[in-house]
Amino acid sequence: MSQLPFDEETSQRLESLYRTRDALRRRQLVLEAIAAAPGERILDVGCGPGFYLVELVDSVGPDGSMIGVDSSATMLGIAAGRCEGHHNVTFREGDATALPVEDASFDAVFSVQVLEYVPDVTAALAEMHRALKPGGRIVVWDIDWATVSWYSSDPARMGRFLRVWDEHLADPSLPLTLAARMRTAGFRDVNFQAHAFASGEFDPEAYGVAIIPLIEAFVAGRAGITADEAAAWAAEQRELGDRSEFFFSCTQFCFHATST
Repeated sequence: MSQLPFDEETSQRLESLYRTRDALRRRQLVLEAIAAAPGERILDVGCGPGFYLVELVDSVGPDGSMIGVDSSATMLGIAAGRCEGHHNVTFREGDATALPVEDASFDAVFSVQVLEYVPDVTAALAEMHRALKPGGRIVVWDIDWATVSWYSSDPARMGRFLRVWDEHLADPSLPLTLAARMRTAGFRDVNFQAHAFASGEFDPEAYGVAIIPLIEAFVAGRAGITADEAAAWAAEQRELGDRSEFFFSCTQFCFHATST
């Protein structure tokens, strides 16, 4: 498996993706699930470019604090810049399976589209449980990529591209087992909601359109897919949009639970 490299180029693509309307919708749903309160201490596992943390600043207030952990120094640099001036937000480089934080020190922990990249999800969940105070809250958001429905006039090529795209993840269908893994890690009252992200228009603000550059860059050079073929796939999607024939849908899941 060759996962998505979180280098400078990929970070820039993700930065653009996180500014889209669908990304904003997702953040609103996640922030509602976290339900941060003034004075709370919150941990973001896989904080990426820091959008969630800067949007939580007002919720925790001056008496609260937040830590963002990420394995990518590039992402941490972007996040630190975004949160500059907020002295109650700090960052630490680290892995989800070995969080560089103290035991039982957070009121809430969240992780958005991160655990599907982690080979040992059980260890990551155990680490988040360790970091939470008894009764603390966890929110985890991930995608079941098997739910993707994506139109193409060349369905064989689309299927091949999506299979190769699955290789950028440790578990493309993590939501299927996530609730059980959370219970095993010591969480109770595990619940989840499913959210469809769908578009029938080639709208750059839609999730299915925004991820096209990421997929095009990732699949080129893998499984015999040439750069020209990847570009042709992306071009076909734009042409379908011009003819009002674009269609994309996937289901994303928001899990939440309480620490024992």
